[in-house]
Amino acid sequence: MIIAAANEDLANISNTLVYSAMAVYTLAFLAHIAEWVLGSRSKVGRTAAALTATASTRTGAPAVQVRGKQGAGTAVLDKPEIVTRGAAGARDVPDGPGAAAGDEKGDLYGRIAVSLTTLAFLLEAGGVVARALSVQRAPWGNMYEFSLTFSTVAAGAYLAFLLAGKNVRWLGLPLVTTVLLDLGLATTWLYTESDQLVPALDSYWLWIHVSTAIFCGAVFYIGAVTTLLYLLRDNYEAKVAGGGKPSAFTRSVMERLPSAATFDKFAYRVNAAVFPLWTFTIIAGAIWAGDAWGRYWGWDAKEVWSFITWVAYAAYLHARATVGWKGRKASYIALIAFACWLFNYYGVNLFVNSLHSYAGVE
Repeated sequence: MIIAAANEDLANISNTLVYSAMAVYTLAFLAHIAEWVLGSRSKVGRTAAALTATASTRTGAPAVQVRGKQGAGTAVLDKPEIVTRGAAGARDVPDGPGAAAGDEKGDLYGRIAVSLTTLAFLLEAGGVVARALSVQRAPWGNMYEFSLTFSTVAAGAYLAFLLAGKNVRWLGLPLVTTVLLDLGLATTWLYTESDQLVPALDSYWLWIHVSTAIFCGAVFYIGAVTTLLYLLRDNYEAKVAGGGKPSAFTRSVMERLPSAATFDKFAYRVNAAVFPLWTFTIIAGAIWAGDAWGRYWGWDAKEVWSFITWVAYAAYLHARATVGWKGRKASYIALIAFACWLFNYYGVNLFVNSLHSYAGVE
């Protein structure tokens, strides 16, 4: 009786921490919006103009990063910074100054947004731990628990990139938006009371197989967002290069982001780095299936779609290594691969009769 009451208290603490995290994520979302809105648009325009003028005075020179300053009616350029390039033939376009556009007020809100995201991450991680303690097992027995951990790992990966000194603050707004959607879905549609595992899941392989699957999904998500931003930025650069005139809003947003070449390179590195771990995830799942059901592969829906996802990401990496398939063509394959991963999680668990249907949703 005492243990049951303690477990119920821990489950309530978990729910409280999750809802608290959602509230803080909402504040972080508003702070990211403020960073974009209050970052000086005029400074973005001056920087873009300086870059255009600089580019027109050289032919075939290495790309450089420059920042504009207003002074006596002319643009004064800081010391150039070298910009790395992606695929051969990429446009000679430097990275933008960031969401805050180099503006002090915008940067203040950006730092507030990152601090709030960190606090929300810690609260959500505490909720996951409390959920695990309440059921005395790994907190991945149903889609509610999986969703909590997925969004926690995604936020943690983003913060880890920032801690490592990577310029990924542009990821903050889409990440926080996605985490809020994920938690909203988890706490309403997918919520499941704390319970013990079904017999097939009661194994130490749960810690190995499911934890790597969650981590891979979170990193694949970051790669997918980066790929989508690459396509948007690449389309913008192509329009400008062709003499087009995007709207003021489009210029304000796109000129702050990294170049298409930078997005392309980052997405490739992220997906390539996690692909071997996804391979291990499938192998670990097969070993677990052998222990649980007496066969390593049975063409179950989850197994099939895990393999389809693996093939799609392998095709993306192969396309990147093949002449003529870098850039947009390969990026479409990357987005298709992530769509396969999403269906493998939501579609199979909710709509397909499978041995892996552990949604827990009535």
